[in-house]
Amino acid sequence: MQETEEFVDLPTVESIVKAHRKLKDVVTRTPLMRNLNLSERYQADIWLKREDLQIVRSYKLRGAYNKISSLTEEEQHRGIVCASAGNHAQGVAYSCKLLGIHGVIYMPAPTPKQKVSQVRMWGKDKVEVVLIGDTFDDAYAAAMKRCEEESRVFIHPFDDPKVIEGQGTVGLEILEDAKEEIDYLVMPIGGGGLSSGVGSYFQQISPATKIYGVEPEGAPAMKESIVQDRVVTLDKIEKFVDGAAVQRVGDNTFRIAKQFLEDVILVPEGKVCSTILRLYNEDAIVVEPAGALSISALDAIKDEIKGKKVVCVVSGSNNDIGRMEEIKQRSLLYEGYKHYFMIRFPQRAGALREYLIEILGPNDDICHFEYTKKVNREKAPAIVGIEVKSPEDFDALMIRMEKRGYKFELLNENEDMFHFLI
Repeated sequence: MQETEEFVDLPTVESIVKAHRKLKDVVTRTPLMRNLNLSERYQADIWLKREDLQIVRSYKLRGAYNKISSLTEEEQHRGIVCASAGNHAQGVAYSCKLLGIHGVIYMPAPTPKQKVSQVRMWGKDKVEVVLIGDTFDDAYAAAMKRCEEESRVFIHPFDDPKVIEGQGTVGLEILEDAKEEIDYLVMPIGGGGLSSGVGSYFQQISPATKIYGVEPEGAPAMKESIVQDRVVTLDKIEKFVDGAAVQRVGDNTFRIAKQFLEDVILVPEGKVCSTILRLYNEDAIVVEPAGALSISALDAIKDEIKGKKVVCVVSGSNNDIGRMEEIKQRSLLYEGYKHYFMIRFPQRAGALREYLIEILGPNDDICHFEYTKKVNREKAPAIVGIEVKSPEDFDALMIRMEKRGYKFELLNENEDMFHFLI
């Protein structure tokens, strides 16, 4: 198995230009598009680098192809292995088909069928998909074992020089297409391959540009690593933003990214969901959760970017339509429009009617109700979901419940109950 190389410093401009030449007939040169709605909202000049329009609907093809095509003839003959639950797998599969190299792709067994089908579609007969284990770590362990048993080359999703250089071509395209100097660059961070490659190119060609990385609030691996000045492995992460939720960033990517990142902004998962819905409703742009991270972070720097030119990298659009109901629910909860309670109702006739008349406001709507009458009890709990017309209505609802002496528990912050309900 080939060991991962290490950079002494940043990847050079020359190495990224070389990767660009290799990729120019393979990947789509995705557009850099000004977004009118975002520009008006933030009183800035907001541009989107649309990697959601890439061939495999994410930037991951760039790094995968650059790495696989750099292998020696002997390494290509041995074949490659990767572990991925998403976009990296698709980039590797497509690269294998183009280069005529056999690849084995390990994916966790719970991976959505849509993603598995996409990997097989891109790879055709050049790819073997193996579903194993419950998590990425399980798939990774199996992939590494296969590498050792068959002397295959492991294609890392982010912590490899050739992968980082390939992702860096996103930055080359941005600076070639930008008509004016870019004041701010905002990028999602998962393992750090994109931010390391693009950031390195900007650092050398456009050093005045301020660069912000963005992570989901439930998986702040790069943020914690920079704070502690060492690569940190998180004990637990929220996996909803699956394209950017990692427990550990790469050794290479950490060492590179910390040199130029202005800061790493953490975005709540619920806010990501609101951004996904707004982009679809306002601009007909379909993104995956990781693809919405950079735009979701603009609120955190809104005062700083007024009047400035800002580029947000939209990293991908591999979103399963089956997730949309969860995305909508998470957005409503985050925005304060939906709330779940456990309420102890008296076990007598008319108790629910009293609640409806005395507690619910004219614009409040019950969207969920679960109750089973228990014998020989004065009170029994019911799970009640209430959707309000405006977040301010929630405060009035709480006051009425407390004033009337209802015993209740707000379940929105109860993680186990939340996953049970949503």
